[in-house]
Amino acid sequence: MNVSDSRLFESNTFGPYFERLRAEDPVHYCAESEFGPFWSVTKFDDIKYVDSNHQIFSSEGGITIDDQDEDFELPMFIAMDPPKHDFQRKEVQSVVAPQNLAKLERTIRERAARILDTLPREETFNWVDLVSIELTTQMLATLFDFPFEDRRKLTRWSDVATASLESGIVESEDQRRAELIECLEYFTGLWNERVNAPPGEDLDLISMLAHGESTRNMDPMEYLGNLILLIVGGNDTTRNSISGGVLALNEFPEEYQKLRDDPGLIPNMVSEIIRWQTPLAHMRRRALEDTELRGKTIRKGDKVVMWYVSGNRDEEAIPRANEFIIDRPNARRHLAFGFGIHRCMGNRLAEMQLRIVWEEITARFSHV
Repeated sequence: MNVSDSRLFESNTFGPYFERLRAEDPVHYCAESEFGPFWSVTKFDDIKYVDSNHQIFSSEGGITIDDQDEDFELPMFIAMDPPKHDFQRKEVQSVVAPQNLAKLERTIRERAARILDTLPREETFNWVDLVSIELTTQMLATLFDFPFEDRRKLTRWSDVATASLESGIVESEDQRRAELIECLEYFTGLWNERVNAPPGEDLDLISMLAHGESTRNMDPMEYLGNLILLIVGGNDTTRNSISGGVLALNEFPEEYQKLRDDPGLIPNMVSEIIRWQTPLAHMRRRALEDTELRGKTIRKGDKVVMWYVSGNRDEEAIPRANEFIIDRPNARRHLAFGFGIHRCMGNRLAEMQLRIVWEEITARFSHV
């Protein structure tokens, strides 16, 4: 069974296929696909095991099921193993340290309130564009200290970097490359402005990379790779989760009334939104040695795909996993942020943004 077929996700029909794999063949070998042969790991505990064992399952060479183009490789620290991964991640991790998140909270709340207060009333509008994209893009611009008037370029580059050709966002790989080179040229200008400037108290991501001991000598493609990682990581997860929360509460309207009755459930609901939506469907690893998982022999060099979107619906790990339950016990026990050394660096920032958005929504709207 080939669960990598993009049509399953475009039509939102992937659920039954993963349900069957979890029941019948949770570690499944697909010999033929457009991405080559790969193993699908579909159950919660198995995904956690693979994700937590970088000594056996390597991130080198790429983290998506598709292999990188050899003529346009973009090294990034999420697709590296220790020690280089650890050194580069450390250079930017402080941007989401607790003290910095505390400084950002007021800004996020003011922006969320402004966005919600300017929404059209009594008419249809595009929630994704006016709320989800706008709020996350404003936050990204802040983290990069990126020219605010050009912030929608960040959204475009995120979409270009991750879109399939079938999506219509890009028409060819040549177009994708050309737009990503434009991204590199723009950010190179910002790097050059900041690399010789004395670092200030409120360091932005570009300054952190430019002054970091293990990142200041990156070649252009590695700089671009890490930029794309930070842009996509800061854009897709939060954007999709803000939109996914609205969808979930439309499908389970009784949960919104529960939320209105007890706004103290918002932090727990945020975790449930992230689990239920699972904004990142998969991550891939490559086996560094022959190993065994659920009685299956995975050979050295094999591609291993962890399907978070399946593990987060594993009924053995999460009771009533297909339901959206805002007061679910242990709601933070999900796979959406990953495990081990590659656990999402910005998970607390994403949770904070979602919490603030829903606090502001419930203060304004009786239904969604």
